[in-house]
Amino acid sequence: MQLYERLQALHLGTSRRRLKQWLAASRVRVNGTVVRRGDVAVGVDDRVELTAPPPPACPQPLGLVHEDADILVVVKPSGLLTIATDRERARTAYRLLRDWVVARRSAAARLFIVHRLDRETSGLIVFAKSVAAKRSLQAQFAARAVERVYVALVEGAVRQTQGTFTSRLTEDRALRVRATGDRRAGREALTRYRVLELRRDATLLELRLVTGRRGQIRAQLAAAGHPIAGDSEYGSRTNPLGRVALHATRLGFVHPRGGRVSFESPLPEAFRRRPV
Repeated sequence: MQLYERLQALHLGTSRRRLKQWLAASRVRVNGTVVRRGDVAVGVDDRVELTAPPPPACPQPLGLVHEDADILVVVKPSGLLTIATDRERARTAYRLLRDWVVARRSAAARLFIVHRLDRETSGLIVFAKSVAAKRSLQAQFAARAVERVYVALVEGAVRQTQGTFTSRLTEDRALRVRATGDRRAGREALTRYRVLELRRDATLLELRLVTGRRGQIRAQLAAAGHPIAGDSEYGSRTNPLGRVALHATRLGFVHPRGGRVSFESPLPEAFRRRPV
């Protein structure tokens, strides 16, 4: 008897096409060994098993970094919203991940937003899988206890090898974040930086958030005369990467169940390429 025949006898009504899919996906075992061909001979005493389908992969274009019972850490690409807006409700990092979590577990599974990255920014972002985990993480963000490190390619040469951007941020009528010198306006924003590499007409910077205001890095760099490459909204005149050149490369915090954890996302290769 061929394996195809045994499988059809064990799973009545299953089409030959479905059997081929099971075999191609390495779901069929004969005496504990994976078999991918349906025409192999099997005896009466051979044990034929169909294993469970593998869990669905992390939805593209997101990249899974870490998952446990409490948190989910992924790399978000540039161009994808973290959460829905009035204009875009379906294709967001949150929606893709929520549907993925539900598909693997149950309709009762939940996912919670802890923080956001701008649509234009790529890199690490953490989601909570329970109310308790969400509260733990958001309390750390509020207390400025989360390590958040970014890398940006900015226009011009930043001469000081390290320093701190200190300013107050406000929103204009279009809800764009701007730095202001008025000490009575806006909210305080602090970002520490160090130069990673000086290039001909640009600088690669590491930026460490002290505060975490919306649009903080982009607004402060623009105010300093070094807008992020590709960030036309904040005055950039160049776009060597075809995107806003800002990437969240490190994220560290105390895990909701205790113990400090840290996650890294390598700098995209496009950031490393120097212009010829």
